[in-house]
Amino acid sequence: MKKTRIIAIEGIDGSGKGVQYRLLRDALLARGYTVETRDFPAYESFFGREIGKLLSGAEGTRADEVDGKSMALWFALDRMESFRDYRDGAADILILNRYVLSNAVYQSIRDIDLGKPDIADWVFDLEYNHLGLPRPDVNLVFSVAPAAAEANVGKKGYRDYVGTGRDVYESSHDIQSRAMAQYLAYAARYNDIAVIPCMAEDGLLSVETIGAAVLRALCERGIIE
Repeated sequence: MKKTRIIAIEGIDGSGKGVQYRLLRDALLARGYTVETRDFPAYESFFGREIGKLLSGAEGTRADEVDGKSMALWFALDRMESFRDYRDGAADILILNRYVLSNAVYQSIRDIDLGKPDIADWVFDLEYNHLGLPRPDVNLVFSVAPAAAEANVGKKGYRDYVGTGRDVYESSHDIQSRAMAQYLAYAARYNDIAVIPCMAEDGLLSVETIGAAVLRALCERGIIE
């Protein structure tokens, strides 16, 4: 039986994942849990650097032009490399900023994926069964209006792999809208996904309100007390 409880933070670009990832870590540490974190893609790794080139189109090939299974494999190998040193039980909780679910989502909703068979189960089989990556106890999906998320992307500032601009997924409104819809569709299909509503009538909820909803969801699923 797995000893470390694994929480994956998921959502479209600009949905506040990074902020909630850090808030959750701090909240769990304050409750006395030992916590490890990992952030994907790991752009400093071999595979992560190649993913960065594809997302930025720096070498002439763009991530949204590569067939879904081939693109999914790059992301999967990045995680496999990261988990070489993973030891179950080394911490009470492992928080992951993006994980396997995002791979299934984003390699199924690009323009070149439309009309093709869904590859979610193939991605899960690849990463969990063939590469042996640990399954999360829960995937927390932040439900955000794509327009609000797009505004947040513009506030990210400089990033090594793309500079001050947007990557090829972030720059497409259609991709972000389809990704949000796909996350919600998968939440209805798979029972390890918890949707965290992030919108009020007048815009985004406060980060504190969203953070409190995250803790409630984890308590309801018995992941924390």
